[in-house]
Amino acid sequence: MKKLLVTLMLSAMTPAAFAVTTIKAEVNGMVCAFCAKGIEKKLHALPQKQAAFVDLKSRVVALQLKDGQEVSNEAFSKVIQDAGYSVGKLERVNQSVEVIQAEVTKAEKAGGK
Repeated sequence: MKKLLVTLMLSAMTPAAFAVTTIKAEVNGMVCAFCAKGIEKKLHALPQKQAAFVDLKSRVVALQLKDGQEVSNEAFSKVIQDAGYSVGKLERVNQSVEVIQAEVTKAEKAGGK
């Protein structure tokens, strides 16, 4: 009976219960390290931020939200636009900033070979 109860409890904890919400976007106009730092500073100022990542080379910006926090796509885009840049492709992914950063790094290394 204990095994059944434990199994049921674990199955109730689906991956969605541990899902991470991250807003990931391509940013146009980001051409220098100063640009990237400016965007990163604005993202770090958001109270809903768990983590943020900005990659100049790939023009990728990611904002991982704290559990239970929300930022609309429009509000996210406005932060980028207020910093002086435009948002290209924008998507919500269930990946942490660390995973996105690793993927970007891997892609950059593969492209450099």
